[in-house]
Amino acid sequence: MSYALNGLKVLDFSTLLPGPFATLYLADLGAEVVHIESPNRPDLVRLFPPYANGQATSHSYLNRNKQSVTLDLKDPDSIAQIKAKIKDYDIVVEQFRPGVMQRLGLDYATLAEIHPGLIYCSITGYGQSGPYQAKAGHDINYLALSGIAGHSGRAQSGPPPMGIQIADVAGGSLHALVGILAAVIERQSSGQGQYIDISMTDCVAALNNMAAAASLAGQEQQRPEAGHLNGAIFYDYYRTSDGRYLSIGGLEPQFMQGLAAVLELPLIVEKGSSFDSDDRQAVKQAIGNKIQSKSWVEWQQIFAEQDVCVEPVLYLEEALHSPLAQQREWVVQVPLEQDSPDTEAQLACPIKFSRSKARYDFRGQGLGQGNW
Repeated sequence: MSYALNGLKVLDFSTLLPGPFATLYLADLGAEVVHIESPNRPDLVRLFPPYANGQATSHSYLNRNKQSVTLDLKDPDSIAQIKAKIKDYDIVVEQFRPGVMQRLGLDYATLAEIHPGLIYCSITGYGQSGPYQAKAGHDINYLALSGIAGHSGRAQSGPPPMGIQIADVAGGSLHALVGILAAVIERQSSGQGQYIDISMTDCVAALNNMAAAASLAGQEQQRPEAGHLNGAIFYDYYRTSDGRYLSIGGLEPQFMQGLAAVLELPLIVEKGSSFDSDDRQAVKQAIGNKIQSKSWVEWQQIFAEQDVCVEPVLYLEEALHSPLAQQREWVVQVPLEQDSPDTEAQLACPIKFSRSKARYDFRGQGLGQGNW
Protein backbone atom coordinates (compact mmCIF):
# COMPACT_ATOMS: atom_id res chain seq x y z
CA MET A 1 0.00 0.00 0.00
CA SER A 2 1.25 3.50 -0.87
CA TYR A 3 1.08 5.87 2.11
CA ALA A 4 1.93 9.54 1.66
CA LEU A 5 4.31 9.69 4.64
CA ASN A 6 5.99 6.31 4.31
CA GLY A 7 9.48 6.42 5.80
CA LEU A 8 8.97 9.25 8.28
CA LYS A 9 9.60 8.30 11.91
CA VAL A 10 8.20 10.31 14.82
CA LEU A 11 8.87 10.36 18.57
CA ASP A 12 5.75 11.73 20.26
CA PHE A 13 6.11 12.95 23.86
CA SER A 14 2.73 14.71 23.90
CA THR A 15 -0.43 13.90 25.85
CA LEU A 16 -4.13 14.81 25.91
CA LEU A 17 -5.27 16.37 22.61
CA PRO A 18 -3.16 18.88 20.61
CA GLY A 19 0.03 16.86 20.04
CA PRO A 20 -1.69 13.46 19.82
CA PHE A 21 -4.18 14.73 17.22
CA ALA A 22 -1.32 16.06 15.08
CA THR A 23 0.61 12.80 15.31
CA LEU A 24 -2.59 10.82 14.64
CA TYR A 25 -2.73 12.38 11.18
CA LEU A 26 0.98 11.67 10.65
CA ALA A 27 0.39 8.03 11.63
CA ASP A 28 -2.78 7.69 9.52
CA LEU A 29 -0.85 8.96 6.50
CA GLY A 30 1.90 6.40 6.93
CA ALA A 31 4.48 7.77 9.35
CA GLU A 32 5.82 5.47 12.05
CA VAL A 33 4.84 7.12 15.34
CA VAL A 34 6.21 6.00 18.70
CA HIS A 35 4.27 7.47 21.61
CA ILE A 36 6.53 7.83 24.66
CA GLU A 37 4.48 7.50 27.85
CA SER A 38 5.24 7.49 31.55
CA PRO A 39 4.98 4.03 33.12
CA ASN A 40 3.43 5.47 36.30
CA ARG A 41 1.59 8.62 35.15
CA PRO A 42 -0.50 7.57 32.14
CA ASP A 43 -1.87 10.03 29.64
CA LEU A 44 -5.16 11.26 31.12
CA VAL A 45 -6.91 10.48 27.84
CA ARG A 46 -6.53 6.82 28.83
CA LEU A 47 -8.78 7.53 31.82
CA PHE A 48 -11.51 9.67 30.23
CA PRO A 49 -14.89 7.90 29.91
CA PRO A 50 -16.67 6.51 28.01
CA TYR A 51 -15.01 3.17 27.37
CA ALA A 52 -15.42 0.57 24.64
CA ASN A 53 -13.70 -2.77 24.19
CA GLY A 54 -11.82 -2.26 27.45
CA GLN A 55 -10.29 1.15 26.66
CA ALA A 56 -11.21 4.83 26.71
CA THR A 57 -12.67 5.68 23.31
CA SER A 58 -10.70 8.93 23.02
CA HIS A 59 -7.44 7.11 23.66
CA SER A 60 -8.26 4.35 21.16
CA TYR A 61 -8.87 7.00 18.49
CA LEU A 62 -6.12 9.55 19.20
CA ASN A 63 -3.44 6.86 19.45
CA ARG A 64 -4.49 4.83 16.43
CA ASN A 65 -1.56 3.32 14.48
CA LYS A 66 0.93 4.40 17.17
CA GLN A 67 3.36 2.28 19.15
CA SER A 68 3.14 2.82 22.93
CA VAL A 69 6.56 2.80 24.63
CA THR A 70 6.88 3.45 28.36
CA LEU A 71 9.93 5.34 29.61
CA ASP A 72 10.50 7.19 32.88
CA LEU A 73 11.94 10.51 31.70
CA LYS A 74 13.33 11.15 35.19
CA ASP A 75 15.51 8.07 34.82
CA PRO A 76 18.94 8.78 33.24
CA ASP A 77 18.86 5.38 31.57
CA SER A 78 15.68 6.32 29.72
CA ILE A 79 17.23 9.60 28.55
CA ALA A 80 20.30 7.73 27.37
CA GLN A 81 18.11 5.25 25.50
CA ILE A 82 16.30 8.07 23.68
CA LYS A 83 19.57 9.77 22.74
CA ALA A 84 20.93 6.49 21.44
CA LYS A 85 17.93 6.08 19.14
CA ILE A 86 17.33 9.69 18.11
CA LYS A 87 19.28 9.41 14.85
CA ASP A 88 16.69 6.89 13.68
CA TYR A 89 13.91 9.48 13.89
CA ASP A 90 12.94 12.45 11.75
CA ILE A 91 10.57 14.33 14.05
CA VAL A 92 10.05 14.99 17.76
CA VAL A 93 6.71 16.37 19.02
CA GLU A 94 6.30 17.54 22.62
CA GLN A 95 3.91 19.78 24.56
CA PHE A 96 5.43 20.20 27.99
CA ARG A 97 5.66 23.71 29.44
CA PRO A 98 8.68 25.69 28.21
CA GLY A 99 11.90 24.56 29.90
CA VAL A 100 10.78 21.05 30.86
CA MET A 101 12.49 19.23 27.98
CA GLN A 102 15.66 21.25 28.61
CA ARG A 103 15.72 20.13 32.24
CA LEU A 104 15.29 16.55 31.07
CA GLY A 105 18.16 16.87 28.62
CA LEU A 106 15.85 16.30 25.64
CA ASP A 107 15.57 19.85 24.28
CA TYR A 108 16.13 20.70 20.61
CA ALA A 109 19.64 22.10 21.07
CA THR A 110 20.80 18.94 22.83
CA LEU A 111 19.21 16.49 20.40
CA ALA A 112 20.20 18.50 17.31
CA GLU A 113 23.87 18.11 18.28
CA ILE A 114 23.36 14.35 17.97
CA HIS A 115 21.07 14.55 14.93
CA PRO A 116 21.33 17.83 12.93
CA GLY A 117 18.51 16.75 10.62
CA LEU A 118 16.00 16.49 13.45
CA ILE A 119 12.72 18.42 13.14
CA TYR A 120 11.50 19.30 16.62
CA CYS A 121 8.02 20.73 17.29
CA SER A 122 6.92 22.15 20.65
CA ILE A 123 3.20 22.83 21.17
CA THR A 124 2.27 25.09 24.09
CA GLY A 125 -0.54 27.42 25.07
CA TYR A 126 1.40 30.66 24.74
CA GLY A 127 4.69 29.84 23.03
CA GLN A 128 8.32 29.69 24.11
CA SER A 129 8.66 33.43 24.80
CA GLY A 130 6.67 36.36 26.09
CA PRO A 131 4.91 37.17 29.38
CA TYR A 132 2.52 34.21 29.19
CA GLN A 133 5.02 31.47 28.40
CA ALA A 134 4.94 29.92 31.89
CA LYS A 135 1.18 30.28 32.45
CA ALA A 136 -1.30 27.42 32.44
CA GLY A 137 -4.28 27.62 30.13
CA HIS A 138 -7.02 25.75 28.33
CA ASP A 139 -8.94 26.14 25.09
CA ILE A 140 -11.41 28.66 26.51
CA ASN A 141 -8.52 30.89 27.69
CA TYR A 142 -6.79 30.82 24.30
CA LEU A 143 -10.03 31.76 22.54
CA ALA A 144 -10.52 34.60 25.02
CA LEU A 145 -7.05 36.07 24.51
CA SER A 146 -7.10 35.60 20.73
CA GLY A 147 -10.09 37.92 20.28
CA ILE A 148 -12.31 35.18 18.83
CA ALA A 149 -14.55 34.91 21.89
CA GLY A 150 -14.89 38.70 21.96
CA HIS A 151 -16.78 38.84 18.69
CA SER A 152 -18.69 35.57 18.99
CA GLY A 153 -22.08 34.82 20.50
CA ARG A 154 -24.86 37.15 21.53
CA ALA A 155 -24.60 40.67 22.83
CA GLN A 156 -26.85 39.81 25.76
CA SER A 157 -25.55 36.33 26.66
CA GLY A 158 -21.89 36.71 25.73
CA PRO A 159 -19.55 34.27 23.99
CA PRO A 160 -20.65 30.63 23.84
CA PRO A 161 -18.59 27.77 25.31
CA MET A 162 -17.88 25.73 22.19
CA GLY A 163 -18.64 22.05 21.75
CA ILE A 164 -15.11 21.26 20.52
CA GLN A 165 -11.57 22.38 21.38
CA ILE A 166 -10.98 24.98 18.67
CA ALA A 167 -7.61 26.32 19.84
CA ASP A 168 -6.27 22.87 20.69
CA VAL A 169 -7.10 21.38 17.31
CA ALA A 170 -7.40 24.16 14.71
CA GLY A 171 -4.76 26.19 16.52
CA GLY A 172 -2.30 23.65 17.90
CA SER A 173 -2.68 20.36 16.04
CA LEU A 174 -3.27 21.52 12.49
CA HIS A 175 -0.72 24.35 12.55
CA ALA A 176 1.82 21.94 14.02
CA LEU A 177 1.16 19.62 11.07
CA VAL A 178 1.72 22.43 8.59
CA GLY A 179 4.96 23.43 10.30
CA ILE A 180 6.27 19.88 10.55
CA LEU A 181 5.56 18.96 6.94
CA ALA A 182 6.95 22.28 5.68
CA ALA A 183 10.15 21.57 7.64
CA VAL A 184 10.33 18.08 6.12
CA ILE A 185 10.17 19.59 2.63
CA GLU A 186 12.75 22.30 3.49
CA ARG A 187 15.12 19.64 4.83
CA GLN A 188 15.20 18.00 1.42
CA SER A 189 17.15 21.00 0.08
CA SER A 190 19.07 22.14 3.18
CA GLY A 191 19.77 18.79 4.81
CA GLN A 192 19.09 20.46 8.15
CA GLY A 193 16.33 20.07 10.69
CA GLN A 194 14.89 22.95 12.67
CA TYR A 195 12.84 23.93 15.70
CA ILE A 196 9.13 24.75 15.45
CA ASP A 197 7.48 26.86 18.18
CA ILE A 198 3.69 26.41 18.06
CA SER A 199 1.62 28.61 20.36
CA MET A 200 -2.03 27.59 20.34
CA THR A 201 -2.98 31.20 21.08
CA ASP A 202 -0.84 32.57 18.24
CA CYS A 203 -2.35 30.09 15.82
CA VAL A 204 -5.97 30.50 16.85
CA ALA A 205 -5.55 34.30 16.65
CA ALA A 206 -4.70 33.80 12.97
CA LEU A 207 -8.13 32.22 12.49
CA ASN A 208 -9.63 35.70 12.88
CA ASN A 209 -8.28 36.30 9.32
CA MET A 210 -10.87 38.52 7.56
CA ALA A 211 -12.18 40.13 10.75
CA ALA A 212 -8.61 40.94 11.79
CA ALA A 213 -7.81 42.37 8.36
CA ALA A 214 -10.72 44.81 8.72
CA SER A 215 -9.86 45.66 12.32
CA LEU A 216 -6.18 46.28 11.59
CA ALA A 217 -7.14 48.57 8.73
CA GLY A 218 -9.13 50.63 11.22
CA GLN A 219 -12.37 49.97 9.40
CA GLU A 220 -14.58 48.53 12.09
CA GLN A 221 -14.87 47.34 15.67
CA GLN A 222 -15.57 43.61 16.02
CA ARG A 223 -18.34 42.86 18.51
CA PRO A 224 -20.88 40.10 19.16
CA GLU A 225 -23.77 40.28 16.69
CA ALA A 226 -22.06 42.94 14.60
CA GLY A 227 -24.16 41.42 11.88
CA HIS A 228 -21.85 41.59 8.89
CA LEU A 229 -18.76 39.65 9.99
CA ASN A 230 -19.92 36.75 7.88
CA GLY A 231 -21.37 38.87 5.12
CA ALA A 232 -25.09 38.92 5.92
CA ILE A 233 -27.06 40.37 8.76
CA PHE A 234 -29.26 37.25 9.04
CA TYR A 235 -26.40 34.69 9.08
CA ASP A 236 -27.53 32.72 12.13
CA TYR A 237 -29.34 29.73 13.64
CA TYR A 238 -33.14 29.81 13.78
CA ARG A 239 -35.45 27.79 16.02
CA THR A 240 -38.16 25.65 14.46
CA SER A 241 -41.61 25.00 15.92
CA ASP A 242 -40.42 21.77 17.60
CA GLY A 243 -37.32 23.23 19.22
CA ARG A 244 -34.71 22.18 16.64
CA TYR A 245 -32.62 24.61 14.59
CA LEU A 246 -31.78 25.54 11.00
CA SER A 247 -28.56 27.21 9.88
CA ILE A 248 -29.08 30.05 7.40
CA GLY A 249 -25.99 31.43 5.73
CA GLY A 250 -26.89 32.87 2.34
CA LEU A 251 -24.26 35.58 1.87
CA GLU A 252 -24.49 36.27 -1.84
CA PRO A 253 -27.36 38.11 -3.57
CA GLN A 254 -28.63 35.02 -5.43
CA PHE A 255 -28.95 33.13 -2.15
CA MET A 256 -30.73 36.06 -0.51
CA GLN A 257 -33.15 36.14 -3.42
CA GLY A 258 -33.73 32.39 -3.24
CA LEU A 259 -34.30 32.49 0.51
CA ALA A 260 -36.67 35.43 0.16
CA ALA A 261 -38.69 33.51 -2.44
CA VAL A 262 -38.93 30.31 -0.36
CA LEU A 263 -39.90 32.18 2.81
CA GLU A 264 -42.04 34.73 0.96
CA LEU A 265 -40.14 37.53 2.66
CA PRO A 266 -39.08 40.26 0.16
CA LEU A 267 -37.65 42.11 3.18
CA ILE A 268 -34.58 39.82 2.96
CA VAL A 269 -33.64 41.27 -0.44
CA GLU A 270 -34.67 44.81 0.41
CA LYS A 271 -32.67 45.10 3.62
CA GLY A 272 -30.53 41.95 3.73
CA SER A 273 -27.26 43.81 3.11
CA SER A 274 -27.98 46.76 5.40
CA PHE A 275 -25.70 47.50 8.36
CA ASP A 276 -28.41 49.52 10.10
CA SER A 277 -29.24 47.92 13.47
CA ASP A 278 -33.00 48.42 13.04
CA ASP A 279 -32.92 46.79 9.60
CA ARG A 280 -30.85 43.93 10.98
CA GLN A 281 -33.31 43.29 13.78
CA ALA A 282 -36.30 43.51 11.46
CA VAL A 283 -34.89 40.97 8.98
CA LYS A 284 -33.82 38.49 11.64
CA GLN A 285 -37.13 38.80 13.46
CA ALA A 286 -39.07 38.19 10.26
CA ILE A 287 -36.99 35.11 9.40
CA GLY A 288 -37.24 33.84 12.97
CA ASN A 289 -41.02 34.15 13.01
CA LYS A 290 -41.31 32.33 9.70
CA ILE A 291 -38.99 29.46 10.71
CA GLN A 292 -40.94 28.97 13.95
CA SER A 293 -44.08 28.32 11.93
CA LYS A 294 -43.01 24.82 10.83
CA SER A 295 -41.18 21.81 12.24
CA TRP A 296 -37.56 20.86 11.65
CA VAL A 297 -38.53 17.97 9.35
CA GLU A 298 -40.96 20.14 7.39
CA TRP A 299 -38.26 22.73 6.74
CA GLN A 300 -35.79 20.03 5.70
CA GLN A 301 -38.29 18.83 3.11
CA ILE A 302 -38.87 22.37 1.86
CA PHE A 303 -35.16 23.26 1.56
CA ALA A 304 -33.96 19.86 0.34
CA GLU A 305 -34.11 20.96 -3.32
CA GLN A 306 -33.28 24.62 -2.71
CA ASP A 307 -29.64 25.67 -3.12
CA VAL A 308 -29.80 28.67 -0.78
CA CYS A 309 -27.32 27.74 2.02
CA VAL A 310 -29.91 26.50 4.51
CA GLU A 311 -29.14 23.26 6.35
CA PRO A 312 -30.48 21.53 9.47
CA VAL A 313 -28.46 21.63 12.70
CA LEU A 314 -27.68 17.97 13.42
CA TYR A 315 -26.84 16.33 16.69
CA LEU A 316 -23.51 14.55 16.51
CA GLU A 317 -25.02 11.06 16.32
CA GLU A 318 -27.21 12.23 13.44
CA ALA A 319 -24.25 13.77 11.62
CA LEU A 320 -22.11 10.63 11.96
CA HIS A 321 -24.84 8.45 10.42
CA SER A 322 -26.10 10.90 7.81
CA PRO A 323 -26.11 10.22 4.06
CA LEU A 324 -23.29 12.76 3.72
CA ALA A 325 -21.19 10.93 6.32
CA GLN A 326 -21.79 7.62 4.57
CA GLN A 327 -21.03 8.95 1.10
CA ARG A 328 -17.86 10.71 2.26
CA GLU A 329 -16.78 7.82 4.54
CA TRP A 330 -16.46 9.77 7.79
CA VAL A 331 -16.42 6.57 9.86
CA VAL A 332 -14.15 3.53 9.51
CA GLN A 333 -13.86 0.20 11.29
CA VAL A 334 -10.44 -0.09 12.97
CA PRO A 335 -9.02 -3.45 14.18
CA LEU A 336 -8.56 -3.67 17.94
CA GLU A 337 -5.15 -5.23 17.32
CA GLN A 338 -3.03 -5.67 14.20
CA ASP A 339 -4.91 -8.07 11.86
CA SER A 340 -7.65 -8.66 14.46
CA PRO A 341 -11.12 -9.48 13.08
CA ASP A 342 -12.67 -7.45 15.93
CA THR A 343 -13.08 -3.77 15.11
CA GLU A 344 -14.12 -0.45 16.61
CA ALA A 345 -15.87 2.40 14.77
CA GLN A 346 -13.77 5.56 14.65
CA LEU A 347 -13.59 8.83 12.74
CA ALA A 348 -11.66 8.40 9.50
CA CYS A 349 -8.78 10.57 8.38
CA PRO A 350 -10.54 13.21 6.22
CA ILE A 351 -7.63 13.74 3.78
CA LYS A 352 -8.33 11.93 0.52
CA PHE A 353 -5.66 11.28 -2.13
CA SER A 354 -5.99 9.96 -5.67
CA ARG A 355 -3.27 7.32 -5.09
CA SER A 356 -2.11 7.28 -1.48
CA LYS A 357 -4.43 6.01 1.24
CA ALA A 358 -4.85 6.47 4.95
CA ARG A 359 -4.13 3.43 7.09
CA TYR A 360 -6.13 1.98 9.94
CA ASP A 361 -3.90 -0.80 11.32
CA PHE A 362 -5.00 -0.85 14.97
CA ARG A 363 -6.57 1.31 17.68
CA GLY A 364 -4.49 2.93 20.46
CA GLN A 365 -2.29 0.35 22.17
CA GLY A 366 -2.30 -0.66 25.80
CA LEU A 367 0.25 1.15 27.96
CA GLY A 368 3.73 -0.09 27.00
CA GLN A 369 2.40 -2.62 24.53
CA GLY A 370 5.02 -1.59 21.95
CA ASN A 371 7.99 -1.25 24.33
CA TRP A 372 11.42 -1.26 22.73
